[in-house]
Amino acid sequence: MTKVLFVVSECAPLVKTGGLADVAGALPLALGAFDCDVRILLPGYRAVMAQLSKTRVLETYDDLFGGPAKLRHCVHAGLTLYVIDAPHLYDREGGIYGDVTGQDWPDNPARFAALSYVGATIADKGAGDWTPDILHGHDWQAGLTPEYLHVAACDVPFVFTVHNIAFHGNTTADQLNALRLAPTRFNADHFEFWGQISALKAGLMGAAKITTVSLTYAEELLTPEFGIGMDGVLRYRKAELSGIVNGIDAATWNPATDPNIKPYKSAAGKAANKKMLQKTFGLDPSDGPLCVLVSRLTEQKGIDLLVDALPELLSHGGQLALLGSGDPKLEVSLLEFAAHNENVAVKIGYDENLSHQMMAGGDVILVPSRFEPCGLTQLYGLRYGTVPLVALTGGLADTVINASPAALSNNAATGIQFFPVNAQALTNAFRRLCALYQQPKVWKILQRNGMKQAVGWDMSAAEYHAIYRGLTKASS
Repeated sequence: MTKVLFVVSECAPLVKTGGLADVAGALPLALGAFDCDVRILLPGYRAVMAQLSKTRVLETYDDLFGGPAKLRHCVHAGLTLYVIDAPHLYDREGGIYGDVTGQDWPDNPARFAALSYVGATIADKGAGDWTPDILHGHDWQAGLTPEYLHVAACDVPFVFTVHNIAFHGNTTADQLNALRLAPTRFNADHFEFWGQISALKAGLMGAAKITTVSLTYAEELLTPEFGIGMDGVLRYRKAELSGIVNGIDAATWNPATDPNIKPYKSAAGKAANKKMLQKTFGLDPSDGPLCVLVSRLTEQKGIDLLVDALPELLSHGGQLALLGSGDPKLEVSLLEFAAHNENVAVKIGYDENLSHQMMAGGDVILVPSRFEPCGLTQLYGLRYGTVPLVALTGGLADTVINASPAALSNNAATGIQFFPVNAQALTNAFRRLCALYQQPKVWKILQRNGMKQAVGWDMSAAEYHAIYRGLTKASS
């Protein structure tokens, strides 16, 4: 059996801000089928601690980056957890990364250095009677882990998965001592990045293997356009970089058993859910496609492009139901658009149950992202027979088969892709979408093809298991 410790800043169903949490909650369970004992190290945010019961204290720390802390062990929702109970770092109002105004917590470098430090300590000394064979860190919040492994002279291999390279976890060099980092390693070969400490670079340079969440994103990261300053580091470590596409929790996201909707096994069952969704959003029946979008409202997600391209969709009788929050300017722009268009409805915020209803009731799921490491919403769409309309980038390129004439004639198409990623191309895509929607036989084929796609974790879990096995054999 291969023992793996996930070092991660969020994990569904306990705490979630995005797709990282879904991966952290689903992948460990999928790896269980490959004889992996996966456990999850997670910060004890206020919301996390409130949901736990019957925890057991395995370790105490007199001073964990500014205060006392305990390492607690428990099982929750089928996941084996190690939770860092450190009130001075995690017990506070607001979000897990920032305060109620959306500003990053100023002590984030220490908060997530503590996560990495405890991960390395468990690798070195164990947690109770359990010691991992592999540490698997996720994003910059776990990036300093190999530095603490070095300080401890611990040779447990570290796998580093980049879910979104846009966030580097940088801080000033005067934090070296406070973060318990070795000054001799503050250089280009380790974690120095333009005169700053970079947690992301530490992870990239210190990892035995680097993965990211789709094949196309792995290739994109090697370019200045997508590498966002780290493309040189990744080209240097290219031999250790691979892309493994994300999956989804196929039990939670299953239209045949979903308790949030009127269940269905074929796309014909979507009609009743569409009527309910239109009622929920206050939309009247329409002859055009009902498009849904569940997203953070940011320029990265292409929301500004959507605002510019929507008139084309509406001119063909299409509708939009949107759920999300983010950039206040984009929120206002969307709300104003909805106020003047009866076929556009916007709900600001997030509602997990409603997101399921949107997948079941929508004809189309929109993902117009400028870049998208993998994306999960298009996978939910495929599963629910909700045709994805996506930008040709990252994991969207890897998981959606464009409805080109060749793909349609070969009965392979599952959605619509557009490129370049700009408002005019999205406008053109809406025109193509509406033309396809008016061909019921073709539309049913797109829906049926999507629902047949393998979107669970089985294949991807096998790839991660192969990486673990290769590293454990190499270190034995």
